Amino acid sequence: MSLIKYNNFSFRYKKNETYQLNTINLKIEQNKFILLAGATGSGKTTLIRSMNGLIPQFYAGFYKGSVEVNGKDTVETPIPDLSTEVGIVFQNPENQLISMNVEHEIAFGMENLGVPREEMNKKIKEVIQLTEIEHLLDRAPFELSGGEQQRVAIASILVLEPQVLILDEPSSLLDPMMAKKIIKLLKKIQTEKGTTIIISEHRMDLVIPVADEIILISEGKILEHDTKDNVINKDNFQNQIINKPVIYSIFNQLKKEKLYNEKIPTSILATIKYLKSLN
Repeated sequence: MSLIKYNNFSFRYKKNETYQLNTINLKIEQNKFILLAGATGSGKTTLIRSMNGLIPQFYAGFYKGSVEVNGKDTVETPIPDLSTEVGIVFQNPENQLISMNVEHEIAFGMENLGVPREEMNKKIKEVIQLTEIEHLLDRAPFELSGGEQQRVAIASILVLEPQVLILDEPSSLLDPMMAKKIIKLLKKIQTEKGTTIIISEHRMDLVIPVADEIILISEGKILEHDTKDNVINKDNFQNQIINKPVIYSIFNQLKKEKLYNEKIPTSILATIKYLKSLN
């Protein structure tokens, strides 16, 4: 059974006349690292909101079809129940940090679910080690840097042990070095815990090297969902006005001019290997 399954799902907000999502059919499987790519206004954030019941339970509107999370219908199942299956870190993590110190922030979700204290302490210890925030436990979230807030937000969700962790533009408020560290942490989480990671991200050069799959969305429709190697070599990807790495456009042009007839390389090592072969 797929972790997340869309069945002909369409949605529009109450104040909009057009649908932001159009006849979505999509399956998200376990232990995948997925890049959600698309231009501004393509429907990425709306798709994310629909992955754990925020749409249509919190963001009201009109919908058709259905979305299932681990077999649970996102309309019929309360959001708190879905949040233990699919966790979301939004673009500005500070907005979802509400406690006076980091340790309380991590414990907050478990306290609401009535997790026994002994089990709670064990989970907190595990997640702070994984996210490397031991030194932040006594700090107030609003005192932290953007990268530290990202780690705390991730930890506060991971402690609930969701099978899917979604991040909406996690690097938008971070410098390149800190953004790389967050992506590295997310890959570690996928590798060590088997958590499916879904990232909506414009800075694709950071994510593609570690991604397994790409979901490409445009005007509320899924254009592609496949392995990153297959998607990058599709015209749908190359023709989108998105911030894709320049090297992809160069190789795509070489293919059009019949100067290159292999798949576009998706890593620096593969690119270097090809360039060396020209000598």
